[in-house]
Amino acid sequence: MSLPFLSATKLIRALRQRKIGALELLELYVQRIQRYDRVLNALPVLDLATARKRAKAFDRKGAKAGLLAGLPMTVKESFDLVGHPTTWGLTEYRTARAASNAVAVERFLQAGANIFGKSNVPTLLADWETANPVYGKTVNPWNHERTPGGSSGGAAAALAAGLTGLEVGSDIGGSIRNPAHYCGVYGHKSTWGVCTMAGHTLPGVAHPSDISVIGPLARSAVDLELAFRIMAGPDAIDGAGWKLALPKAGRNTLRGWRVAVLLSHPTAETDTTVQESIDRLAKFLSAHGAKVSARALPAFDLDEAHRVFIQLLRGATSGRQTADFFARMIAAKEKLTPGDASYYAQMVRANTQPHKDWLAASNRRHQMRLAWADFFKKWDVLLCPNAASAAFPHSMPGERWERMITVNGKPQPATTQMWWAGIAGMCYLPGTAAPIGLSPEGLPLSVQIVGPQYGDFSTIRFAQLIEREYYAFVPPGGYL
Repeated sequence: MSLPFLSATKLIRALRQRKIGALELLELYVQRIQRYDRVLNALPVLDLATARKRAKAFDRKGAKAGLLAGLPMTVKESFDLVGHPTTWGLTEYRTARAASNAVAVERFLQAGANIFGKSNVPTLLADWETANPVYGKTVNPWNHERTPGGSSGGAAAALAAGLTGLEVGSDIGGSIRNPAHYCGVYGHKSTWGVCTMAGHTLPGVAHPSDISVIGPLARSAVDLELAFRIMAGPDAIDGAGWKLALPKAGRNTLRGWRVAVLLSHPTAETDTTVQESIDRLAKFLSAHGAKVSARALPAFDLDEAHRVFIQLLRGATSGRQTADFFARMIAAKEKLTPGDASYYAQMVRANTQPHKDWLAASNRRHQMRLAWADFFKKWDVLLCPNAASAAFPHSMPGERWERMITVNGKPQPATTQMWWAGIAGMCYLPGTAAPIGLSPEGLPLSVQIVGPQYGDFSTIRFAQLIEREYYAFVPPGGYL
């Protein structure tokens, strides 16, 4: 693996051993950005003057440069980075400047990271394509006609193309996991509440969001653990009353893991390429001593779980609606027929739901949380898709709920992909995306590793074992 594509862990080792300097490594990534990012548009915000000053300071400090030793890295545009706008793709925030760093950003800086820019996002972080009127469109380095995913699409594309050493994203509806899947990198959606979201909000917003979390993206599952350990924990206010003590990871080999597998579902059919890739992995795991079941499921209806997820998801994001959009949702609700169960109808109802209805849905969610807890007494992880297919063509026409993708030769609503995001998201579970192969078209495919609430180290450990024993990150062609 050439230097720009090394894992963050290996880059840090090279920095510590003085095989490369912090400034030299930064300039290597800058040169690559100048060469490749005019087409990719993954990193539209750069702060090279500050980063060069930091790099020189890291080179002077040597062994005292901190845990990350001056590693050049970037963060998702939605995180506050002092002196730069946090727009979420909205033009009205183009000239705003963050007065302080997000807590996660500050933690990486304190650990010795050299944050030199921000990665692109879709407008309001609300799409599986990454484009907005402030910074434009990001494309997938594996195929420029395909989406890199969203909303951490710029993050995943930059990592895959070897433009940065490490990334930090956020996830409410697959926004870490599906870009990792589409771009062939690793991503970890943390257990809800484990990593403080402070500084990952629109200007003026202080209320924490339901379901939404932050987490790392990387070229190695080893890097996920390193970054997650830096990020995890409460902010200063909550930290006055509680401390994080997550369970340690499980086994150091594949033998003995209890693995449930869900390849597809009637209401969220996955492409045969996705199913076959995960099935091959399952057979490999079984041959290497894991206990594998294709029938084990939690004791509730997964269709109902998805309906509850959409209600809670759209309830969580409803506060972002403009007055005009909310009025249109109210008008649209009046026209819905009682039996309309389409995604659009679910979205409209959830965007305008009374608080009493939200409370009922959240209560059902917590009943399902208890069922998941029982399930994970018998099984260590659940393996399932991150999305229904490999990366689909971007610049699709229409609203999100109007777009269609091709799955097994048939059209499927693009919003159905969120079925797989809700598996871990709604009930606060950790989910780790790990690459496991390429499609016949040469596009990345991955597996989602779901674990019990607070089992973050276990899902990351399982990804590390897959990386070590089965399949690891492969860079896309044309970027070496």
